Amino acid sequence: MPKSVNKVILLGNLGKDPEVKFTPSGTAVAKFSVATSYRFKDKNDQWQDQTEWHNVVAWARLAEIAGEYLKKGNKVYIEGRLQTHSWEDKQTNQKKYMNEVIANDLVLLSGRSEGGESTRGASAGNNFDQRAPEPEHVSATSSPISDEDIPF
Repeated sequence: MPKSVNKVILLGNLGKDPEVKFTPSGTAVAKFSVATSYRFKDKNDQWQDQTEWHNVVAWARLAEIAGEYLKKGNKVYIEGRLQTHSWEDKQTNQKKYMNEVIANDLVLLSGRSEGGESTRGASAGNNFDQRAPEPEHVSATSSPISDEDIPF
């Protein structure tokens, strides 16, 4: 059987606060939109901005984290898979389709000054802190690095 890949990576800004609801069994579901944009030059050599909106759905603990920490305007990194949701429009009797990103990893990129609590990471399978490590301070008395210190 041939391999296939369904992976979506988004780096953008939240369009609104996440809407968190719970299933009858108590599982959290968060829905929110993320805007991504790019710039290009048109045929008149003028810069144009193009914005795309993406519907994102997060489940379980990831949904709870999204509801607690994500706010409108926050910058966020999302990894997930693309899923098409369909339904029949009762007024027109036409089948409608909507693409959603089912998130399985979420990294909050906005800091406190940008409206977020702090920068932290979360994923569906784990809850690792993805902040950059604190830099180690080098004392003034330490010896300089020589060729013998390099491991290759």
